[in-house]
Amino acid sequence: MRWALVKVCLAVTSMVVVAFAVPLGLVIKEMARDRAFSDAERQAATIGPTLSITTDRDELETAVLTTEPGSVGRMAVHIPAAAEPGSRPVEIGARRATRKDLETVRKSGRASITEVPGGSALLQPTALGSGDIAVVEVFVPEGEESNGVATAWLMLAGVGAALIVGSVAVADRLGVRMVEPAQRLAGAAHDLGEGRLGTRVPEEGPTELRSAAVAFNSMADQVVQLLANERELAADLSHRLRTPLTVLRLNAASLGEGPAAEQTRAAVEQLEHEVDTIIRTAREQRPQTQGMNSGPGAGCDASEVIRERMVFWSALAEDEGRKVRLAGVDRAVRIPVARPELVAALDALLGNVFRHTPEGTAFAVDVHHSGDAVIVLVSDAGGGIADPKAALARGGSGRGGARSTVGSTGLGLDIVRRVAESTGGDVRIGRSVLGGTEIRIWIWRDGRRPEQGRRGHRVGRQRRRLRFAGRS
Repeated sequence: MRWALVKVCLAVTSMVVVAFAVPLGLVIKEMARDRAFSDAERQAATIGPTLSITTDRDELETAVLTTEPGSVGRMAVHIPAAAEPGSRPVEIGARRATRKDLETVRKSGRASITEVPGGSALLQPTALGSGDIAVVEVFVPEGEESNGVATAWLMLAGVGAALIVGSVAVADRLGVRMVEPAQRLAGAAHDLGEGRLGTRVPEEGPTELRSAAVAFNSMADQVVQLLANERELAADLSHRLRTPLTVLRLNAASLGEGPAAEQTRAAVEQLEHEVDTIIRTAREQRPQTQGMNSGPGAGCDASEVIRERMVFWSALAEDEGRKVRLAGVDRAVRIPVARPELVAALDALLGNVFRHTPEGTAFAVDVHHSGDAVIVLVSDAGGGIADPKAALARGGSGRGGARSTVGSTGLGLDIVRRVAESTGGDVRIGRSVLGGTEIRIWIWRDGRRPEQGRRGHRVGRQRRRLRFAGRS
């Protein structure tokens, strides 16, 4: 496709260059010829005043030699014989035109150009004082007729070649811009077919390919969601087997002693273990949407997503009289979190600000980032959380004792924790500078927590620097 575009552009540009260069070259040649004969006509006119006052040979020869063509033997003057008996015609200079051409010009009284050996001759009729017509002949060599034409043609050829080369270069760049997104799309489709579900395609290139990339990413997200639903369904169906397995295990325990009873109890225990394994595997194994196996489009721009969601929540905040502050989203920050997951986490946190703080309570969203990590701070000026540890425990499990002791806080920290921990980060609750709650989401940009030891000092400095930025 790329080379086909280059060939088409080369053919079209060549046709255009030829269509313009050939006529322009002919015009330049004609202009050079007209310039040469215009100069010859001007030189012929300089001898006219002398012919009008005298026909003396010596004086005419002197006048002819003072002209530029006369000094190099290119001008001749032909004076017919006078009416007096015994007079003879006067010929000054070398004649190149035929006598027939001279007589024709003398009778017609109009200038003429005739072909002569080595070039052309301009025949200019000039009136004498006696009323007769003399003919001034100016010889124009072939070289002067095409003077400067070769240089002009070379310049035209150079401009044409430059246009062709430039158009080919532009076509090649356009071809690359069209082909590379198509190749990425084909490669992503191949990767997705091989089971790398984290593969995504950057939404770049021409409009049609961007639309195809959007459709591919949407399809991949749906595939991931369908697989997740399938695993969850498998876990739920396997969980239903626990009740009959419990009854079966109790019945096997009452079988007494003996090889058959021992085999039955061992089989029930093995079956129960396999069911537990199925449930645990189905719930823990999720499609790979982050990490090392994710494609270049598996993550998202955190700044773009936060700006987009803040537009939505700012409208509701304006209705409730809440002051909103957004900072740190002025440049792109790529994180290894799928866009829907980050949107869900932000909506959960911002939604809780509106649900659990009175109207008019201010809130803020700040993004701090550097080379390895990004922290997102959601702060409010509400009453805060009395027991952050219990809230985090609830967010981590979403069931059990934390809920019974604290009650439903409505923070939705399960979603937020899952987003942060998928990159090796974490979630923390503290006191904000606004006086209320601060939820800190720590996200590692490379999708995994850096190893300690060799990189431990640098990671420690990174954490201290981001924490300090979060307090500012």
